[in-house]
Amino acid sequence: MNAQHHTDAVAELRRDIHTTLLPGFAGTTAPEWLLGRLRDGLGGVCVFGPNIVDAEQLRTLNASLREANPLAVVAIDEEGGDVTRLFYDRGAPYPGNAVLGRLDETELTERVAHEVGRALAATGCTVTFAPDIDVNSNPDNPVIGVRSFGSDPELVARHTSAWVRGVQSTGVAASAKHFPGHGDTATDSHLALPVVDVSLETLRERELVPFRAAIASGTRTIMTSHILLPQLDAENPATLSPRILQGLLRGELGFEGVIVSDALDMKGASGVHGIPEAAVLALAAGCDLLCIGSDNSDAQLDDIVAAVEGAVASGRLPVERLREAAARVRALSADAPVIPASVVTVEPAHDVEELAAFAASFEVSDAARTRLASASRVGTIVRVDTVANIAVGVAPWGPFASSLVEGVPDWFGDAEVVGIAAGSPLGEIVELAGPVLVVGKDLHRHAFAVDAIERLRAVRDDVVTVDMGWPSNDRAYADVSTFGASRLIGSALLAFVGAALAGETVEVA
Repeated sequence: MNAQHHTDAVAELRRDIHTTLLPGFAGTTAPEWLLGRLRDGLGGVCVFGPNIVDAEQLRTLNASLREANPLAVVAIDEEGGDVTRLFYDRGAPYPGNAVLGRLDETELTERVAHEVGRALAATGCTVTFAPDIDVNSNPDNPVIGVRSFGSDPELVARHTSAWVRGVQSTGVAASAKHFPGHGDTATDSHLALPVVDVSLETLRERELVPFRAAIASGTRTIMTSHILLPQLDAENPATLSPRILQGLLRGELGFEGVIVSDALDMKGASGVHGIPEAAVLALAAGCDLLCIGSDNSDAQLDDIVAAVEGAVASGRLPVERLREAAARVRALSADAPVIPASVVTVEPAHDVEELAAFAASFEVSDAARTRLASASRVGTIVRVDTVANIAVGVAPWGPFASSLVEGVPDWFGDAEVVGIAAGSPLGEIVELAGPVLVVGKDLHRHAFAVDAIERLRAVRDDVVTVDMGWPSNDRAYADVSTFGASRLIGSALLAFVGAALAGETVEVA
């Protein structure tokens, strides 16, 4: 090989490596190092809530990214529920998966996904890391919960198909996640490596059912999970496992699209290896596009590129595997929707009847019905703030998100709001004006919240608890379960409580 051919080969290799990388960045405009990498073939960018001011700013940002590389993937975690990036400052105007699963109207699910896709296409995004199609079989799951359509594999499968159809009808690619299933975990893979010790047969009957549906419906991408399945691969989490990605996903399930890794800065992927080595292992395992994280740097990408180059040189990573991955990524955005000249309305509005329809998915105990019907007001709202998982972040939630955007009913505005969190116990509970409405998420999983509810219930009989997360199976701390905390569901809760206080009959589950 002469010097020129060698130089060209090195440049081609480096461009292919860049094409497999999907970093995040800090700020609301693209830094020059990122634009330079895009011009050199960087696969794309993942945008997060802190990168977004409003829809027009995001459109301008994405236009600059796609101008630097017309084939760039512009990805975003917009699940249309508790996990939102486009509406990170005010909460999502969509119901979320668990509510859609409980209503079980696939036409509605497809319509919601189409609305999400329209909003993303209007801002220049090309891929959404959604839908979450995990079968949430563990009510103590700290990271999935209401992001799932439910605990029944067949129900999850039919809504998976509807969501994929709806979002991809707008030209925005779906990403079914988290393969091969993150529902049966009690550990957050952002913080540690969850272990799901089940057989392949159990996976086929439960976790894989929605993934088969997603593939049949043409999902363009599938995202991996950083979970260890010792009965399939005792050494490597799914993201780093050739047996799971090439053997199961490519081989048995026949998926031919882009395999995207979940973020490699998560402890479940890089806690042992570090990000550069995790990138090498993920590519070798079968990933095509590597999410790096939310706040990456030029120096980090240098380290990753060097590690992958070294792995190719040593034979640990076949160059054919790298070329195959890069080709799939380039094809992903080749037919992405053209970025519009300006943003049209991206936020759907919902009238009273629609709010009532979403409230029909709530579970309400007889005690809650009686206490609300016998009251004319709410004296105190106890807001339970728990540490949100990294996927959800600090986006406003529930009725507190609604109060930021729209007018709130008198009963809510007149009530005193008392906030509690871990380390800040509820004060003199007997002095709280009643009735008392306790509002939180996944209440049963937080000892301080359980303690506060039990103390309240011990001394008074006018307490109604509202769990806007995924409640325990016995509903012990959930008089009202909303199965979601998006802004839309917060508005539906406000409407529901107001109707109940007015003595109106409210049809719910």
